[in-house]
Amino acid sequence: MAAALKAAERGARVTVIERGVVGGTCVNIGCVPSKIMIRAAHVAYLRRHSPFDDGIGSSPPQIRRDRLLAQPQGRVEELRHAKYEGILDGNPNIALLHGDARVSDAHTLTVKPSEGAEIRLPFDRCVIASGACPALPPIPGLSDTPYWTSTEALVSETIPARLAGIGSSVVAVELAQAFARLGSKVTLLARSTLFFREDPAIGEALTAAFRDESIEVREHTQATRVAHVDNTFVLSTASGDIHADRLLIATGRAPNTPDLALDRAGIAIDAHGAIVIDQGMHTGVADIYAAGDCTDQPQLVYVAAAAGTRAAVNMTGGEAVLDLTAMPAVVFIDPQLATVGLSEADAHLAGIETDSRTLSLENVPRALANFDTRGFIKRVAEAGSG
Repeated sequence: MAAALKAAERGARVTVIERGVVGGTCVNIGCVPSKIMIRAAHVAYLRRHSPFDDGIGSSPPQIRRDRLLAQPQGRVEELRHAKYEGILDGNPNIALLHGDARVSDAHTLTVKPSEGAEIRLPFDRCVIASGACPALPPIPGLSDTPYWTSTEALVSETIPARLAGIGSSVVAVELAQAFARLGSKVTLLARSTLFFREDPAIGEALTAAFRDESIEVREHTQATRVAHVDNTFVLSTASGDIHADRLLIATGRAPNTPDLALDRAGIAIDAHGAIVIDQGMHTGVADIYAAGDCTDQPQLVYVAAAAGTRAAVNMTGGEAVLDLTAMPAVVFIDPQLATVGLSEADAHLAGIETDSRTLSLENVPRALANFDTRGFIKRVAEAGSG
């Protein structure tokens, strides 16, 4: 959408090819429905427990899952129309074509429309923004079970009594806490530690917060086999079996590139199937660009939108780059997590000597006023210059 709108604004005639629902991951099955569920879970948690229970009586909330589910579904439809469908309908320079596309050569796509015969679509410039889908770990037996990814979890009609999760990063921790606060007994399996790619203090603080909420975090634990027997998941691990009513797989997302026939135009992908691009979103093949979760850039919606806009500028004669040196990132958990810029480890890999300071929230007046001093603030600076 970002690429289409910017290219049309700069005078291009644009065709958008979409094989699924307009709007992509964020509005349909990602940011919007997950953040609504997380917010509802936070409200449920505060009704059950808060630092002010001595003065404000708490009471166990009644969870009406059918009504909770209707709210995100309604908001998703509203935002999809307002932010995507309505805008496309109102722009005469953008045509929407529903179907599957694949590359024929460096200036032609083959499209199988949802209705009608296959067509060949020539282009002067093309941007590939096909997104990503949940990646599944190679656990024996998993594919034979009715496991959840985040897509199924967010539209589940019930809150399971026991939920097992496999994963250690954003989607895994966000949904683990949300389901726990809505009533599930959650066990989270992390192959290493939570957020092992971030500063170690982040994973340590989050693990402690989760355990305080009775979320079981099993670090350095992998499922060696998954079975589904009598409506129960059985996860085999080195430390014994784990039983659950539902299983959430949240082990990352894989680029939607296998069906695009990228090799026909010589478009390079990395070992994970992601399209390799430079700061200008060029693929290395003249006139073909890429943006978003199908590329080797961070899988964040605002990175995708920024990349799409810059790709459109470059497709229409401009020169734009995307600088991710100080990219912000947020995880919608409680306590909240936000990062920007280089971690200590990133800085050291870049040959930068660092001087770091960590401030416990016990020393922050706002946290003291909230009677919630979980967490910390950490600053990483270049030694000498600050």
